[in-house]
Amino acid sequence: MFTSEQILNLGKKIIQTELEGIALLRDNLSVEFTHVCNLLLNNKGRVIITGMGKSGHIGAKIAATLASTGTSSIFVHPAEALHGDLGMIEKNDIVIALSNSGNTVELQGIINYTQRFNIPLIAITSNKDSELGKNAKYVLELPKASEACSLGLAPTTSTTNTLILGDAIAITLLEMKGFSAEDFRVFHPGGSLGSKLLKIADIMHQGNDVPLVKSDVSMDKAIIAITSHKFGCVGILNNSGEIIGIITDGDIRRHMSSDFLHKKVDEVMTKNFVSITQDTNTSKALLAMENNKVTNLFVIEDKKPVGIIHIHDLLKLGVM
Repeated sequence: MFTSEQILNLGKKIIQTELEGIALLRDNLSVEFTHVCNLLLNNKGRVIITGMGKSGHIGAKIAATLASTGTSSIFVHPAEALHGDLGMIEKNDIVIALSNSGNTVELQGIINYTQRFNIPLIAITSNKDSELGKNAKYVLELPKASEACSLGLAPTTSTTNTLILGDAIAITLLEMKGFSAEDFRVFHPGGSLGSKLLKIADIMHQGNDVPLVKSDVSMDKAIIAITSHKFGCVGILNNSGEIIGIITDGDIRRHMSSDFLHKKVDEVMTKNFVSITQDTNTSKALLAMENNKVTNLFVIEDKKPVGIIHIHDLLKLGVM
């Protein structure tokens, strides 16, 4: 039986082993990495990722990361490639093959195919003198780091380093291409990532749903506007339709008096208030609410209100 302390120490030891492997990868990253990134940046076709076994699982994730960050990419299984899927690889593509040993038998068909049709081959392997390494245009060599498996058999540190190297390629290309948050949103319309990148213009309340009154009306009219909407506030407009202040439930409590209903709204309103624009993304809007301890934000363009957003609108979307 292992004690809790022994189990915890084993976990820490495994993580430490992999961290040391990552440090080796970082410290030994060579100029080949720059050549690979420049080649991929100028590529007119897709990036084909391939690998067998654990490397294949890592390869599928790398392909997905590349595709979602602006680099067209697919994963091709090397065994399936021998039975027709080689047709998925075209002459303008670039192949990145993953194999720790570099001598994975199932990769030979793809290696031969790249040589036959002069398709650039990039190897990610710990053995540059392997069959894969010798046939590659560029080799991104994995460091000779200890596997975290106590038997030294299960791919652990090597697959972690392969995954990290794939991330390094994808995000470097993202930076080189100037891939923006807006571009990212196009590829991630669903889930919490998509909701964080939505623009306020996509979800704000507009038109008659926005509580507004003129600056020359009395507070009884303002309270009607507040209660007839669901935001607990009202925007105050000047004669030009510009918003010059807001009144919230808090303002009402602070100014309550016997003649309160007869006061003009400009006597009660808060002139310095937080607002956003239509092109603000939802995550920044939520941050503005949290930092300023408010639950609503008016959306303003050219000093005029075009919408309003409530914190519940953001929370329903899963923005956090």
